[in-house]
Formats: sequence, structure tokens, C-alpha cells
Amino acid sequence: MLLKKMIPLSLFTVALLNAAEAELSTINVESTVITEVSQNAQISADLAQALSSSVPSIDMNRRSGIANDIYIRGQKRDNISVDVDGTKIQGACINRMDPPISHILTNQINEVEVIEGPYDVENFGTLSGGVKITTKKPTKDLNAEINLGYGSWSYKKAGISFSGGTDLIRLLVSASYETSEQYEDGNGDTIAQQIDNYATTSNLVGTTKDPRLQPAYYDMDAYTKKSVMTKAFITTAKDQELRLSYTANRSDDVIYGNSKMDALYDDSNIYSVEYNIDNINNVYKNINLQYYYSDVDHPMGTDYRMSSINTGGAVFRNWLTTSMEGVKIKSTFDINSYKILLGLDTSKKTWDGMYYKNGVALMGGRKSIDNAETKNNAVFAKLEKTFGSLNVSVGARYDSTDIDNDSYQSNNYSAISANILTTYNLDEKNKLFLGVGQASRVPDARELYFLNSMGKLVGTPNLEQTKNSEIDLGYEASYDSFNFKIKGFYSILDDYIYYQKDADNNPTTPDTNAFKNIDATIYGTEITASYYASDDITIDAGLSYKNGEKDEALAGQTDKDLADITPLRGNLALNYDYAPQSAATVEVQASDKWTDIDSDNGEQELDSWAVLNLKLKHHINKNTDITFGVNNLFDETYAVNNTYADLVLISAGGSSNVMLMNEPGRYIYTNLTFRF
Repeated sequence: MLLKKMIPLSLFTVALLNAAEAELSTINVESTVITEVSQNAQISADLAQALSSSVPSIDMNRRSGIANDIYIRGQKRDNISVDVDGTKIQGACINRMDPPISHILTNQINEVEVIEGPYDVENFGTLSGGVKITTKKPTKDLNAEINLGYGSWSYKKAGISFSGGTDLIRLLVSASYETSEQYEDGNGDTIAQQIDNYATTSNLVGTTKDPRLQPAYYDMDAYTKKSVMTKAFITTAKDQELRLSYTANRSDDVIYGNSKMDALYDDSNIYSVEYNIDNINNVYKNINLQYYYSDVDHPMGTDYRMSSINTGGAVFRNWLTTSMEGVKIKSTFDINSYKILLGLDTSKKTWDGMYYKNGVALMGGRKSIDNAETKNNAVFAKLEKTFGSLNVSVGARYDSTDIDNDSYQSNNYSAISANILTTYNLDEKNKLFLGVGQASRVPDARELYFLNSMGKLVGTPNLEQTKNSEIDLGYEASYDSFNFKIKGFYSILDDYIYYQKDADNNPTTPDTNAFKNIDATIYGTEITASYYASDDITIDAGLSYKNGEKDEALAGQTDKDLADITPLRGNLALNYDYAPQSAATVEVQASDKWTDIDSDNGEQELDSWAVLNLKLKHHINKNTDITFGVNNLFDETYAVNNTYADLVLISAGGSSNVMLMNEPGRYIYTNLTFRF
């Protein structure tokens, strides 16, 4: 099957090789690259917070004090792909307590590329965006780093990394430990107190749905997180290298304030074996073969909540596990100044879950997801070429996917994704870019097969795959005194997978087949700018705006607004480099009111907000840096994400009576880094 689909793609590539020759230049118009992540993200190890503060197209979805999720242009979950050094990991929680991005910590990361739009043919399921994470690599030179952090609410972080080697082998070991008490919002309320306030006003106190933390756990820490990453790069011959890596992530007792359950623990493992050959000949530049395996173990339960006491001591759990296994082969060629990438990609994802009551399988073995397995085989190709002032990149991918489980129907999907990106250099300082792309993603096991604890099928087994057809247009200017970039996009979503809130407004008993295929559109713009006022002073700004609508309201509803479409948001920062490698930053982050909401599906209007952040990073000497900062200086009370019913949140019924999670209030932190 793969060879049959490879032939037309190969002929397509060869046909493009007859144009005029020119030198290739890198095309990077539909992505944002963030470097030195571990050095700059010092508030916590949570990558979601670091990305949402750095990239206008990214918003954060707060789930707890750690392990938060992200949106890219209003898209989340399987609508965006996450790639870690070429590997994949699938969160186990059906309620998104452990998104893929949470299994890698900021102190392990060297660089993050954020892809905006359907412009990545190398990864399965890049529907509307993707995140490519590159972690630190082992070096030949001997070096070490110790990182210590402390902040409000007894936040503590300790990290250490070591790297070194010879011409034959290079090694890297990185380990970290992080913990925090419950943060306080701008009102001075801890997570437990936020839950109390909601439970009291919603008349849930003393009921079987009482979400409050039990007295014994009322002041428990918000989370404890430990991680270890090890790598070995072995030179086997000239220009040939065997790369081995293993990452272990352990999170314990994570409180999810506006969810009904908390994570007892969340353990993940990522293994990778990669073989790379460079400079095979003048045409065949590289071949890379990679095998990876990852798994997640995630039990969540009512162990710490009053609901377990009010139900006669019954503790309910949903214990879920996932695994991902894959092989990818990539080859690159330079032929007459054409850069060509050809690849094969295959993967298998498993997802299984079981309900428990007091440690015994509920109803003799009630499954939340019954051993679902998603198998994907794909072939992809990409070509890059420069014609004078015009840069062109063309990509295509064919996917064949089978999804099976032990309870409901199997599904088979196939799709062709393709895109073209062009950049026209008006001159050395100004450029225009245009992108047109189409990509698809298949439903996941939760959307197809998920059953709630009452045995009701929330999933919809006959869902179609989603297709995104998108156009992107932009302009970029790079001068000595300023940089400016504006991008606009228009996305047409066919068979978009959307969660419909139950008709009787009772989120504890959702309707059967709650996931629907709908048609929708999302459009918006993103602006980034930097002004170099002097050699020492820089002003940075970012702005994003989105609008999303269903083509038609869902059956029985009237609201056509799409959920998860954040309002106008922006940031403005003043940076003063007062000494070499030392800088002071004053930053304002702000958001408009959230009024374009899907009220029929649980969202509520949210107030506008603005916060002021301060940061001072001082380079003491070549071995030592110290950072001091204050986020939300004026202790504002605000929320960054809404209450779309796609997440199971604490609710007393009604579309506007769902608990919001406020952001942390004034947060003071310091970080000390030693390098050897």
C-alpha cells in the first residue's frame, strides 16, 4: 500500500526538478522558533506557560498549578501535533490532565518551533498547528549546570545537567525536582478556597457532588514533579551516529481545582533509538531512521474530595493508560539546488481505561475506553526551491489509519494532505508570504468510544475525520531599528469534531454520542514587532485576534460561536540591557472581554484583564546568573480560559454555572544558575 502511494508522490517531485537552478534559502514564514527555552523559562517547568507568554498565536488552558494545556489559533487536543525530538507521546487522561506537552519540562528543552497552520507533512495529525520540541543534545566538551528556583507559595525547583564525552561517545544526564503549595489568586484564595467558594454559592456543600477538598488534604501541596532525561550519542563511523535517549517523568498528587478528580500520579516514559547518516554522496545528503516508544500511567480519583465521604466513603477512580510506538524513515537530497525530503511514517497508539470503586473494578469491569488501538501508515514528501526573489516550499502526505477497540465498530480513514508556502523578497528588508494548505486528522478514542461511569456512551463511534483547508498571508519587515511581522489566516473546517452539551443541562449525565461532526470557519491575525530604541533599549509587542463560527448551530441550539476562541490579546515589553548578558524587563499582558462565546455548550462571558510583570536577570560572572521577577504585580484576579463542556468540570447544572479557575495572583520568584 505504501509503495503504491509513494509512486505518484515521487513522480510529482521529479516533475518539479526541471525548473531553473537557484540557491536555496530557508523558508520559515508559518512557524515561530523559540530558542534558549531552559534559560528563559524560569517561573516553572511548565512549557504551556512559557509558550503562551512568547507566541501570540498560543493561549494557555489552565488545569492546575502544573501540566497545563495550550491552544494554537483556537485549536487544541488532537487538532495540533506535539513532537519531541521526533517522538510522540499521548496523554492518558480523557479530561486533559496530562497533555502531551506536559511530559517534557522547560529545563530539558533547547528550542521549540511552533507551526501555525496545516504546514507540517512530517507529523501525523497536524490539522491546524503543531509544536516541535528539540531537547538538549550531549556535547563533547565537559560541562555542567545547576539550577535552583524559589517562589511564592513555597515553590521550589532544583535541576542539574551534565554533558561530556569523546570523539566516540557523548553523554547527557539531566534531572529535576519541582514542587509547590497551592497558589493564591488575586483575591488571596488558594485552590482549595476557590473550590469552597464555588461549592458554597452553588449549594453543593454536603451533597454527593461536594467537590471540596477533605480537611486532611485541604492544605496539601498542589503537585510534586520529578524528571530525568538521559542521552548517549555514539559515533559508529564517519558521518554516522547512533542516538539513544530515555526520559522519565513522574508527577504525584496533582490537584485539579475545577475538575471532579485529582491525579494520584502521572508517570510517563519516552524511549528513542535513532540512527543518522550524513553526507552519503553529493546528492544523497542524509538518511535518518528512528524507533520510539512511550507510555503513560494515569489514575485519577475522588480520593481527596468531600464527595467520597458524602457517598459513604466510596472512592471512585478512572485509571487510564496509553502507549505510542512508531518508526520513521527520512531521506534528504540536494538535486540541482532543490532540497527534497522523502519519508515513511508508521505508528500505533493504544488507550485503555477502567473505572474503580474502592479499589475494585466498577460493575465487574466497566471500561471508560476499551482497549482502543490506532494504527497509522503514511508517506510524505517535501520540496524546497528558490527562484530569484521567490522561495517555494511544497509538501504532501498520504495517511491510512485503522482504529479498533473491543466494544464498538472499527473505523478506517485515508487522507491526502498538501501545502505550498511561498515567500517573495521585495528587497533585503521586506518580504511577503502566502501559504495554502490542507490537512486532516482522525477522531481519537475518547471522541469515538468513551463511556462515562454510568455506562453511557459519550463517544460517537461513526465520526468522520476532520479536514482543514487554510490560506495564510503575511508581510515581514526587518530593519536595523525595528522588526515587524503580520500574519492573517482563514481556515475552513469540514467535519470538525465538536462536543455538544447534553440537552438537560446536566453534565453528569451527558447525552449519548455527544461528539458531532460540524462545518465551521476560523479566521484571525497575529502581529509581532520589536523596536530597537538604542543599543540598550528594546520594545517588543505581540497581538492576536481570532473569530470562529459554526456554519449552522447544533441541533436544538441557537449559538453559532465556536468554543475556545479567545478574544483580542496582546503584550508589550520594555527591555533594558544594562550590562553584558544582563537585562531588566517590564511587561504588560492584557486581554479584551470574552463575549463571543458558545453559551449553549458551557462557555461564559469573562471580564477583560491586564497584568504587569517585572523581571531582572543579572549575569554575575561567566559561571553564575541570578534572576528575580514579579508576575501580576498588582495582584489582579482573572481567568485566561473558559468552561467549554468538552472538559468535565465541576458544575451545579446550567450552561453558566461551571467553576472557573482563576490565575495566580502576585507571584515573586528567584532563580540561580551555576555553570561549570
